[in-house]
Amino acid sequence: MSDVEKEPLLDPAVARLLTGVVILGALLFMLWFFVTQWSGLLDFFKWLGAGLGDFPRAVSRVVTHYSTLPLTQVLPSLVIGLIYGAVTTSRITPTRKAFWSLVGALLGAFGSQLLVLPTQHCTFAPTVDLTQALIGIGITLVGSSVVLVPLWTYVRVTVARYEASSGYFRNRWLPYVLILPMVLNLIVFLYYPSIQTVTLSLFNKRNPLPQERFVCLDNYARLVNDAIYQNSFFTSLILTFILVILSMSIALSIAVLASQKIKFASVYRTFLIFPFALSPVVTGAIFLAMFREGQTGLINAALYSVTGTTLSWLRDPHLARVAIVMASVWNILGFNVLFYIAGLQNVPKDLLESAQIDGANRGQRFFMITFPLLAPFSFFLLVTNVTYSFYGIYGAIDTLTSGGPPLGAAGEGGGATNVLIYKLYEDAFNPGSPVGLAAAQAVILFIIVAGITILQFGTLESRITYSD
Repeated sequence: MSDVEKEPLLDPAVARLLTGVVILGALLFMLWFFVTQWSGLLDFFKWLGAGLGDFPRAVSRVVTHYSTLPLTQVLPSLVIGLIYGAVTTSRITPTRKAFWSLVGALLGAFGSQLLVLPTQHCTFAPTVDLTQALIGIGITLVGSSVVLVPLWTYVRVTVARYEASSGYFRNRWLPYVLILPMVLNLIVFLYYPSIQTVTLSLFNKRNPLPQERFVCLDNYARLVNDAIYQNSFFTSLILTFILVILSMSIALSIAVLASQKIKFASVYRTFLIFPFALSPVVTGAIFLAMFREGQTGLINAALYSVTGTTLSWLRDPHLARVAIVMASVWNILGFNVLFYIAGLQNVPKDLLESAQIDGANRGQRFFMITFPLLAPFSFFLLVTNVTYSFYGIYGAIDTLTSGGPPLGAAGEGGGATNVLIYKLYEDAFNPGSPVGLAAAQAVILFIIVAGITILQFGTLESRITYSD
């Protein structure tokens, strides 16, 4: 290696100076943040302290619950978790199967109580029907999986790595120390609120009354038999399917055009990505100006000047859904274009040139070479667009249609755009709304999105080849 290659990019003194400047800037920013946001931080620490102060009482309630509950109601969930943890862990572990199976059994039994405890083991009561009993088994397996997944990851990755080599870290416990702040953050801001939401979904409670009554799975049973909720469910599926297909196909077409070698291409790409920088609420306000009733809306004004008629975009059930889809597609389009442009820039030019020499036309080169090589980007965008269509379109719906227009006589069928996330918000925050029912909707919505995501990973990811 030559002396030129060994020479560092920056002088060591300059590098130390820049490092010091960065560290000093970070410390000053943190100081400024704590000073300006002290009142909010103080409220947060009070909330956290109240939660920690309630911990002894929570432990006392758990001990009282298990001491008064019949053994026949507790034992089934423990046995299910123990068997599930032992069998699954033994199939995953490469070595020391007996030891890791025992650890998996203990963690599976412990995890089986994670979600069953908030239900107060009501799904294992002798009087429940078959449906609730099956739901109880499913909840038990999910709770066990939540605890077992870290063990499976440790056994399959960490144990095998340390048996084969020393890995990236000389200190075996350093990686866990580094991820500890993130784990604590997840526990405080994700896992604890999630458990609280699941617990709230098992109570009959109305906002803002303090009274609540444990009803086990009655809130979920009410949703299954609720015609308005069924309409919201199918409306969400329809809008999701249309939105994902349109947003990804239009984005790919625009990305192909934007990837051409033309002057000011970077400027065009910036304008194409710009809509994603706007929040869904701002997008809704823009499209409200376009689809407003009468001749005050831009589209109706143009339509009237050509045909002499106007359309009720926001009062017709079918047209309202069209308006929501158009606004949502426009909002997410820049995100999709950004990734597709990045993918198109990574397509090997020599493959395209070789295909052109062999006589392949532009369409054949695209569908036989370019499109298959974009599979990793398409898969990622499919997952993110599905998640956006279930959660991210709330702002556009709230601004444009407020869940309407109504379906059926006096709105007995709900609203044409009353999707799951919008109905959840209405039931959660309106005065006198059933908060427990809204919490059950939040759990169901999470299960739907998580299930679709897992299905996508299980069926599509194995067919995708990622380049080195």
